[in-house]
Order: sequence, then structure tokens, then C-alpha cells
Amino acid sequence: MGLEGRELRSTVQDGRLRLSLETVRIDDPADDEIVVRVEAAPINPSDIGLLIGPADLQSLREEAGGLSFDIPQARLGSVAGRAGQSMPVGNEGAGTVVAAGKAVAHLQGRRVGMIGGAMYADYRRIRAADAVPLPEDATAADGAAMFVNPLTALGFVETARQGGHKAIVHTAAASNLGQMLQRICLADGIALVNIVRSEEQAEILRRIGTTHVLNSKDTDFAENLASAVEQTGATIAFDAIGGGTLGSDILRAIERASVKASAEYSRYGSTVLKELYIYGALDMSPTTLDRMAFGFQWSVSGWLLFPFLQKAGPEVAARLRARVVAELKTTFASRYTRVIGLAEALDPDVLRAYERKATGEKFLIDPTRG
Repeated sequence: MGLEGRELRSTVQDGRLRLSLETVRIDDPADDEIVVRVEAAPINPSDIGLLIGPADLQSLREEAGGLSFDIPQARLGSVAGRAGQSMPVGNEGAGTVVAAGKAVAHLQGRRVGMIGGAMYADYRRIRAADAVPLPEDATAADGAAMFVNPLTALGFVETARQGGHKAIVHTAAASNLGQMLQRICLADGIALVNIVRSEEQAEILRRIGTTHVLNSKDTDFAENLASAVEQTGATIAFDAIGGGTLGSDILRAIERASVKASAEYSRYGSTVLKELYIYGALDMSPTTLDRMAFGFQWSVSGWLLFPFLQKAGPEVAARLRARVVAELKTTFASRYTRVIGLAEALDPDVLRAYERKATGEKFLIDPTRG
């Protein structure tokens, strides 16, 4: 049989990045595969990273069949490995199974959530193992973002528990992911220190029951952070900002609280291990660490979902996925401020809007809208 449909592609070539909608053929599924009509796919920061990457947004040009951007010379090295490749975009999505292989025929007609890339498309052929049937009362929009943010939030908690930490610090905390993390911590009795950048963002978190929410723009932020860390005993942080000094400020606050609680002075600082995981790049500037401010017992590293799941193992991954399905419309509910068609993703004004990654704004692509 086979189908034809559109697929959003991002290509780096000759110092430029081009976005286009390409017509692709979807072959019949293998025995363990399904073909899904995509009905909802969220635009996550990780998707924007592949979609637009290092492009200079000010250089946006409309051209036949798509959009084109210049890539600054200093950023070309970061995408050298994808030069000349037309790359599909969209980590996750949801929709209705329109064809199913022999071994998974029971999924025919079911609505599923799925992960595996290339979701900004009319159809997606995928292994059934990479899809999860949605509850009967769940819409495609309910299941569209059931992987990246929910599993990342659960992964943060799992990482903290495995490291023996009892409380967490999180930045850019009013994001969709941050709200999920707060709901998990409230349900599981874990103290969470939330850092935001405006009073409006702080109010978003207070509405869901947050105890510790700090505005990094306040003049007394450093004192408030030190106090919150001391009250909660937080010794691990997950940072979505990446650049600048905020990560260093968090480590300093943890060290201050640890030294204050220590019975003996040490010129090497406290013996408490302070862990900072950087998982985002909202600030593209270099990460600055004042390493003399937090002793010698510290660790700074990156955190990515799929390496975490691989290291955690299939049992942990299955447990986390099961919790997401069970709490899909509560703990892990995603709220969208705008739904757009697939073609609209290439409208310059729309692209500028979702590229801002503004807190409280989340876009959903529904290819059935055109």
C-alpha cells in the first residue's frame, strides 16, 4: 500500500541552515511496526535545537519551499557532523495507528504516544516498542508530550535518589518540565528549590503549591537561595540555563549551608558532595564557575534523558513510563498556548514566537490542520 506525506526537514549546507517541508513515502510496516497518522507533536527546546540549531535568527529569509538562515562562522563547528544531511525533526508525538504489522495488529486504530524523532510529519512509521497506547479517554494532545518532559522530570528525581540527595534545586523552574517536577516532588515528599526569572513565573509555581520559589532577578537572591538551601538540605541541582554564573551561585549556596552545619573547619571546604547537572542551554554564553567558592567536593556534568535511561536499565525505564501513563492527565499534563498546522511551523512570525522559548508558552503542531 504505502502512503505519502509531508515531513519537516532541517539541513545545514554551505554555512546556511534551511528548513523545508519535503514529500516522503511511508512504506508498509514490518511485522513489529506501526504507521501512525500524527495528530499532535510538541515543540520542545530540544526540538528547536535541531530545527534551528546555531542559525542567526536575524538572517531569516523566505525562499521557495522554505526558510533559510545564515550560521555564524563561530558556530559552524558545532554542526559540522550534520553538514549536507536533511534531518527530520520532532522528538515525540501522538496520533492514530492507520496500519499495523502482523505481530502488533491489535494496535490498529488505537491512539498512541510515541518517541523516536521525525514527528513533525503527516505520518510516522515506527517500531511498536517505541509507542505506548493511550488511555481511552486521552486525546492525542494529552499523549503528545508523554516522554521527554515527564521522563526527564522523573529522571531528575531518580538521579537524586540514587546519589543519596534529599532535596533538589531547579532552574527555569516555571517551565512545563519544571511544573511537572514540582508536582512529582509534592507527591513524593521531596523538597524542591525553584529558581525563576520573574514574579509572573513565580506565581505559576505558587498556584500548584510550591513552597520554595526564588526570583534570580531580586537583589537579595543570593541570601534567599542560601536560606532555601539551608532549610531544605538540597545538595543537587539541575540547570536549564547553562551559561553564566547561576550554576556556580547554586554550588556556593550549597557549600555555605554545608559549612554552616559542619562541626569542624577545613581549608578544603565541606565534605558534602555538591552536584550540578546542566541539561539545557537557555543562555548560550560560557558556563562560569568560581571554583574557590565551593570547596573541593563538587561535580559538574551534563544530563541527557536517553543516556540516563540506558544507564538506569529497562526495569527503571518501564517503571517510569508506567507512572507517566497512570498520571498522564494529572502530574504529567501539558498545557498548550497555541496549536499550529505543520505548514505554519515555517511561517516566519510563528517561528520567531516558538523560538523564544518563553516560560508559560508551549506550541503544539497538529499536521491535520494543514
